[in-house]
Amino acid sequence: MSLRIVHYNDPVLRRKGEKVIAFNAALSALAADMVATMHRAEGIGLAAQQIGRAIQLCVVDLRESEADFSWEFDGRKLPLDLIMPLVLVNPQITVVAGTEETVYEEGCLSFPKIRGDVIRPDAIVAKFQDERGLAHTLKCDGLLSRCIQHEVDHLNGVLFIERMAKKVRASVDEAVKTLALETKAAAAKK
Repeated sequence: MSLRIVHYNDPVLRRKGEKVIAFNAALSALAADMVATMHRAEGIGLAAQQIGRAIQLCVVDLRESEADFSWEFDGRKLPLDLIMPLVLVNPQITVVAGTEETVYEEGCLSFPKIRGDVIRPDAIVAKFQDERGLAHTLKCDGLLSRCIQHEVDHLNGVLFIERMAKKVRASVDEAVKTLALETKAAAAKK
């Protein structure tokens, strides 16, 4: 089932997600619906806040992207088709010591047509559970690392526009203000 993606300035986007404690059929179904919604919107990541749920759940799928990243899943280099789409429940990320920061233009499904450069650490280790509650560790860099950092920010109520340098943020401010007004008007019609 395809879900509705909420746009900026919906208050749920600012809410820190509650820890997931029930690993059941409902959680698996929600994760599957989020993957379908992400694919329909042609995105590479989607957090629960973006579909109106403030819980610690996000999904990522980079199989269609150019693999300009490396990864190690539970200590092994598995093919992407075996690990994606990734369902990350209660994720915790740490930056790999000594990694450099990189600049990359990011977009967000909750900010249609708004893109801007964001600086993030290049390599991370993500510890998380899957939709069945099994624990995993993913070490990655490049686009995969960036995507996970972006989605985990959502789970903590942090938006990518807050990670932009002032000059970059200023260049998208007008579009962000317009989107906020559109979101407010759509909410008033409900």
